[in-house]
Amino acid sequence: MRGLLATSIGVTCAAALALPLTPPASAATARPASAAEAAPSGTARATSPDTPVTSSLSDPSLSDPSLSDHPALPDLPDLPDVPALPDLPGSTQSLPLTPLARDRALGGATTDQGLPRRDVRHFSLLGVVWDDPAAELHGRVQVRTRTSDTGAWSGWQDVETHNADHGADPGTPESASGRVRGATAPLWVGDSDGVEIRVHPDTERRTEETATAALLPSGLRLELVDPGSAPPEHVPAGPPRSRTPTTGSGPAGTPEALDPPGAATAKTAKTAKTTETTETAETTETAEAAETAETATAAEASEGVEAGEGVDPGEGIDPGEGIEAGEGAEGAEPAAMTAMTAEATAASAANAPLAPLGATRIPALDRLGTERELLALRGAELTPAQRAKPYIGPRPSIVTRRGWGADEKLREKKFVYTTKVKAAFVHHTASGNGYKCSQAPSVIRGIYRYHVKSMGWRDIGYNFLVDKCGKIYEGRAGGVAKPVLGAHTLGFNTNSMGIAVLGTFTSAKPTTATVNAVSRLTAWKLGLFGANPKGKTYLKSGGGNLYGKGKNVRLNVISGHRDGFATECPGRQLYGKLGSARSTAARFQGR
Repeated sequence: MRGLLATSIGVTCAAALALPLTPPASAATARPASAAEAAPSGTARATSPDTPVTSSLSDPSLSDPSLSDHPALPDLPDLPDVPALPDLPGSTQSLPLTPLARDRALGGATTDQGLPRRDVRHFSLLGVVWDDPAAELHGRVQVRTRTSDTGAWSGWQDVETHNADHGADPGTPESASGRVRGATAPLWVGDSDGVEIRVHPDTERRTEETATAALLPSGLRLELVDPGSAPPEHVPAGPPRSRTPTTGSGPAGTPEALDPPGAATAKTAKTAKTTETTETAETTETAEAAETAETATAAEASEGVEAGEGVDPGEGIDPGEGIEAGEGAEGAEPAAMTAMTAEATAASAANAPLAPLGATRIPALDRLGTERELLALRGAELTPAQRAKPYIGPRPSIVTRRGWGADEKLREKKFVYTTKVKAAFVHHTASGNGYKCSQAPSVIRGIYRYHVKSMGWRDIGYNFLVDKCGKIYEGRAGGVAKPVLGAHTLGFNTNSMGIAVLGTFTSAKPTTATVNAVSRLTAWKLGLFGANPKGKTYLKSGGGNLYGKGKNVRLNVISGHRDGFATECPGRQLYGKLGSARSTAARFQGR
């Protein structure tokens, strides 16, 4: 019997040794492909758009708790979190959080939630969402991620949990859509393919009245956002324009040569038709006179970025970053015609008086050109004194939604406007400062997708965004010169605009270029509506934690988010620069 058993074992071992050591191709595992290797655009979660990822395989190091603070061992293969699918640009992975710990002092109640270390498809921005937008997350959210390039794990990073102060005003269609969720601020982490998260509630807030209530909001999910790639062509679509430049000295409203100007613009006007809010008197304009409003490169230098006013050395910007040489040509002279969707056409047509259809950038104007443009855009609303001496800053260069690569199919189709722009609220995105200026479009695409797909908003919440190199970007669609209704300052979105500076400025200082860009933008946009950047104005509160609904509140024309809501935004350091921004903007207006 023993001999027979020994013989059987020997045969089995011999057969096992004869098996090939390399696994078949179908069983091999690999790290998820990067966005650069990915297939066409789409919203991918697991196997189809918007399908939540509900399970994953954990990292091998989890079997030994002592390895939890170290990168995965190099000789162990990474196990994919999801089926081996191509990494689709512009996707969101949604992972439900699970209980991690119980608190004996609370009778064994589950406290912490999170996810152990795991492999995921590539992403660059993350945040946490939950079911009830009225619920607040009182506690601490920390994440660490694995860099795709090196496989190294970051240390624990805090995610800003106080984000309820951003959003549409209470009772508005956007707020009451039924799609809105509670959420943290987004955090930019760069190209990553691994994640770990823990959420610890603030148990000290627990009282006898709330003893039976949940410590954390229900339905916590980790959102991992891949912003995808910008359109590869970066070539404006639309009719070719005359090569003869038009400077600010030309007659206001003089259209450039369009070829052909007829049927295409009529179709654009139909596509761009919008709906209005209760305070709206604005209608969507046609692209019938795609006025150039373009100046020579020297004019861009005169818009407020004087020599020496750029980025100060040592302000956290990589050498060589900033305004690229030859940027003035972008969006000004299309080299070829490229197709645009109906949604992209409508978004671009909303800027038709300022730039040609399909432009990636609205060029800067000098003062004279800006004044002539003001008369063309809003001349009927100006007083004789305003006509004689308009106070408005030169229009700055603005990267359009097409320029930063917005997927226009994500947002709601219609544009919604308020009546005018009486004030500007300055924000920080609280998404961290670890981005390069060249990555700013990716950061904005990530925030846009997070606002729409994860938080349930109709579009990105801010009207404009500014990066650390001082570049200005168009935010919510509807036209940069128009009073687009945003979702940025809860209770004060009506008759205002929101400007978000990319980064976190609680302790870090904003760059000189950033503050200067805020000044240039406000000098122009507030000037379109006759507002003095150094003045005061009244706004009626739509409801918030600082002012009750219906209260008329006296505010600075350029305010920080914290002036309208009890919040840290825009961070202590950026808030401290607003006085300088007001004075500079007023000077740009000629006051």
